[in-house]
Amino acid sequence: MTNNKILLIEDDRAVAESLTDGLQRENYDVTWVSTGNDGLNHMQTHSAHLIILDVRLPDGSGFDWCRRIREAGIHQPIIMLTVRSDEVDKILGLEMGADDYVTKPYSFRELLSRIKAQFRRAYGEFSQQDSNRMYVGDVVIDRLRGVVLRDNTEIYLTPIEFRLFVYLAQHPNQALSRAQIMDTVWGHDATAESDRAINSHIRRLREKVEIDPANPQLIQTVLGVGYRLIP
Repeated sequence: MTNNKILLIEDDRAVAESLTDGLQRENYDVTWVSTGNDGLNHMQTHSAHLIILDVRLPDGSGFDWCRRIREAGIHQPIIMLTVRSDEVDKILGLEMGADDYVTKPYSFRELLSRIKAQFRRAYGEFSQQDSNRMYVGDVVIDRLRGVVLRDNTEIYLTPIEFRLFVYLAQHPNQALSRAQIMDTVWGHDATAESDRAINSHIRRLREKVEIDPANPQLIQTVLGVGYRLIP
């Protein structure tokens, strides 16, 4: 039984049924809802590992729902679907918090490859192990819910910070180069990032998860290489 849960937010029944059938054959657990509001409610009550979000929904723009999902503190990857190919729309979707963008018509194999890429970036290689919760010192990473907790109190992380923290936690005690971090966390957008940007994200992450950010114990700098997480 797979643990990879996908929430599909799509108002076109024919498209939704076709995608659901295809993804279930690939061993994904798919939940379909037809409105942005139902999608947000599902993520807040049941959650999923990844969201496929259509831009045109009966209760508002998918761009707006993407923003509202992120504002609700939900960090799981979002792939947006749209019939429009305008670069402005793609940029808008990414700025609202989407992780990827697929333009209709698309092949199922293309969408599937993008889904797998997002799972790898957010959760590491596919595994049948119970990987929903990770422990870093006194910090708990709940990857299914997309939250980080200390003493049962949520530590708010941006989607990038969450994926960065998960990636570091997946490789405890291992020195990871900035290039490795960029390639995994940012994927196809890695070229837009620089060493300075990586350092800035690490600094903000330390401010949130370290007891004493000025003397970090969890995320350590490896001179000349990058960073290492000490669990």
